[in-house]
Amino acid sequence: MGALDRFLDWLRAGYPAGVPEQDYVPLFALLRRRLTEEEIADLGKELVVKGMIPADRVDIGVGILSRTDEVPSPTEMHRVGEVLRGAGWDIEDLDGPTDDSVPDQERDV
Repeated sequence: MGALDRFLDWLRAGYPAGVPEQDYVPLFALLRRRLTEEEIADLGKELVVKGMIPADRVDIGVGILSRTDEVPSPTEMHRVGEVLRGAGWDIEDLDGPTDDSVPDQERDV
């Protein structure tokens, strides 16, 4: 059983009468794709191979976007930065707010 099937089973358990058809899309929109540890390691290696170390927010953000097809969240930026720092790379401050519930547009106002 795949992740999507497990998620749908979880939703169905929370909606004993069934998930209303119009609720599926908004429920899926609440989910954020998280990078796996393997994807983070792969991104770190890619940045090193391409000579992009020390990496900046744009380099890391583009790498995350290419893997998730989503705008990088502050939490994901932080996770990647921590792994790179842990490997001894000098990475600029990527530690922004980690509250993913506030859209980026509202943070910048």
